[in-house]
Amino acid sequence: MAIVKTCTGSSVCTTTTNTNAFPNFCHCRWKSKTKITLTNPLMPASISSKFSKHTETSSNYNLRRSALYTNNTSSTLVYETREKKKGSDEDPIASFNQRLRKEKRTRNQPTERVDPKEAQKYMNTLKDKRKKGLEKLKQANFEGKEKTLSYSVDPETLAVGDYVVHKKVGVGQFVGIKQSGDKKYVYIQYGDGMAKLSVDQARRLLYRYNLPNETKKPRTLNKLGDTSTWEKRKMKGKIAIQKMVVDLMEIYMQRLKQKRPPYPKSPGYNEFAAKFPYTPTSDQQQAISDVEADLTERETPMDRLICGDVGFGKTEVALRAIFFAVSAGKQAMVLAPTIVLAKQHYEVICDRFRGFVDIKVGFLSRFQTKGEKAEVCAGISAGYISIVVGTHALLGSQVDYNNVGLLVIDEEQRFGVKQKEKITAFKTSVDVLTLSATPIPRTLYLSLAGYRDASLILTPPPERVPIITHLSEYNEKKVISAIKFELARGGQVFYVRPRIKGLDEAKDFLSDSFPNVEIGVAHGKQASYLLEETMKNFAEGLIKILLCTNIVESGLDIQNANTIIVEDVHLFGLAQMYQLRGRVGRADKEAYAYLFHPKKALMSIDAIDRLAALEACSGLGRGFELAERDMAIRGFGSIFGEQQSGDIANVGIDLYTEMLSEGLSKVGQYRLVPVPYEVVQLGFDIKSRLPFEYIDELDDPTRVIEEAEGAAQKDLWSLMNFTEQLRRQYGKEPPSMELILKKIYVKRMAADLGITEIVKSVKTLVMRTSMTKEAFKFLLEAMSTDHLRSSLKFEDGCIKAHLFVDMPNERLLEWLFECLADMHAGLPAFIKY
Repeated sequence: MAIVKTCTGSSVCTTTTNTNAFPNFCHCRWKSKTKITLTNPLMPASISSKFSKHTETSSNYNLRRSALYTNNTSSTLVYETREKKKGSDEDPIASFNQRLRKEKRTRNQPTERVDPKEAQKYMNTLKDKRKKGLEKLKQANFEGKEKTLSYSVDPETLAVGDYVVHKKVGVGQFVGIKQSGDKKYVYIQYGDGMAKLSVDQARRLLYRYNLPNETKKPRTLNKLGDTSTWEKRKMKGKIAIQKMVVDLMEIYMQRLKQKRPPYPKSPGYNEFAAKFPYTPTSDQQQAISDVEADLTERETPMDRLICGDVGFGKTEVALRAIFFAVSAGKQAMVLAPTIVLAKQHYEVICDRFRGFVDIKVGFLSRFQTKGEKAEVCAGISAGYISIVVGTHALLGSQVDYNNVGLLVIDEEQRFGVKQKEKITAFKTSVDVLTLSATPIPRTLYLSLAGYRDASLILTPPPERVPIITHLSEYNEKKVISAIKFELARGGQVFYVRPRIKGLDEAKDFLSDSFPNVEIGVAHGKQASYLLEETMKNFAEGLIKILLCTNIVESGLDIQNANTIIVEDVHLFGLAQMYQLRGRVGRADKEAYAYLFHPKKALMSIDAIDRLAALEACSGLGRGFELAERDMAIRGFGSIFGEQQSGDIANVGIDLYTEMLSEGLSKVGQYRLVPVPYEVVQLGFDIKSRLPFEYIDELDDPTRVIEEAEGAAQKDLWSLMNFTEQLRRQYGKEPPSMELILKKIYVKRMAADLGITEIVKSVKTLVMRTSMTKEAFKFLLEAMSTDHLRSSLKFEDGCIKAHLFVDMPNERLLEWLFECLADMHAGLPAFIKY
């Protein structure tokens, strides 16, 4: 029997052949004489050599062939050609590959899998650390948040017009509280009516609706009669959080796999510790002991946060860690955000290590000459320099470390995104100690949840006294009076402005007011020698008033400077304001901070909130609490990035934060055990015959399919690379080959989802799986296609798809590909081991 084929090529061709061999397929030639040499390293060599023979350029494939049965009962097939759509829906495999590639770019996770037994050990370790983290939180006494980490709001603190989030209904607007008999009720306006709930309910279910920027108004109010829209928004946030938590968990487990021998306890340690001129506080001694145990008793690299207020002794903890590292023959990096802080660390370290002749200290910053930088870099590379201190210049490509073992980071939140990426690269293999008075919320929660170790220094040194803070509108008389008082008692003054522009004007004002007083100017655009000389003169007391920008906000320790004046304080962030205020009160003298702002009518709501928070946290040791207040005002947008910022906008910061805390505590539930590719059984046949022309083009199609199966056995990423390379060499495959590829994709996705067998009954598809009912429920909620979601049920350890019609096997495979691809999109929210 002959097959009649019609195509829209340059000529009409017909062929006659034995249809018993390859029925249903066009046998016309579509070979191109163009040859391309493969250079893609992801392609198997056995395929690469064959694919280099013949390649069709993409321009020859603007048409897609589709086979359609005619209405008559004869075996004649009519092949019609239609223009290929450009949308991704036309090509499900390409669309799926594109999603995988995008996911790979955005998440950048380690691909190495962790052994299940090892992973369980790490999970148990994480649980223990979380328990300790919650104990630390309880110790910090954060207003009852220590057990539940709830961020619900007390309705009594709301103002009329505030936007709130009801956990079950969504975003509404607070109208007020009214008394009715013995009870008080909260009234909330929604898009389609007014809600009324008791104050007790409101305390459990209401949250403030804050956004990561100053815009606090939501796009729209939710409706009481349509909670499904709110549930979808909340689910989107939950999925985003779960993905983020799993990312953190996988990075954590990869880090725990790193090993290094414990550092020996050097006999010179006691001599080094004795140089500390003060008696450590109990918290400080505990932090020192924690770090010592990390370095000398554990085989996994340290990743510890030392959180303590300004002047509480974090630097001494770092010095002890540095001593252990360099005594073991390792190099130590000390990274600071500003030249002033880096220089001070350098001087302190040089002083403490004076007398240890084998330990050399180097300094590196962008202010140095090329010759100076080259000399330091050469010393680092040769291993001659044991400790290098500097700004982000330490992360430059020209610095080649010889044997770095410890990275100390002071105020990590001050570094930019690019610097943080480089810091993260170091963190995979070296010991890391992070110092902060006001840690960013993410750092705080990672520590409390157990992903990072944390030591809190909450006890002030005995000589420290609270800083007396004055917050008011700018007044020249107050400024002059404050400076006169400090100078009269023999002290020095910081005078801070937020911008370099305006320093000259301020200096003229100060010179006129205090003509016989030495005034220095310091900012980041000065030449290094001039800045260094100014800071030295101020430290030695030759300069009485230092007019500067926030370059002095971190670490500067001038014990005789006990008054700070800050102009336009509303332009600083909350952590910056707190750090600036901490520049004074470093000794036993009473210290004063004068924070001046313009009229409140000229300030944003967030600026006013920041000032109120700073005023409330005026006591000693409040930096840890201030980090939480900062999060409530700023949100996570500038901390987690734009993607998370969008997710937060769906539910508001407070509910998002509570969901994050809940996600961190339940990370052990996000587990899905994959099965080997070879185990997956497809219980129905797919009849797919390749056309002669494609067979001839591939030269050895059986081998190509075997290579595809081999790639699928590795992972989905390998299968995607194989498929894309196949298409680059031969163009879009005919429908029969696409069906074969879809079958391989289906088995690979099923393996990732823990599905071992897929069998078909009359109108039901049954997928036997090892996943739990809870995992299935989450994957189901994460699916984006309603008709696929509604057809799936979980019964007796099986996922059952109830189909409306008895589909042909080929159509069923296409449905299955679409369904598993949609379900597979939720996989990043699970730990796969």
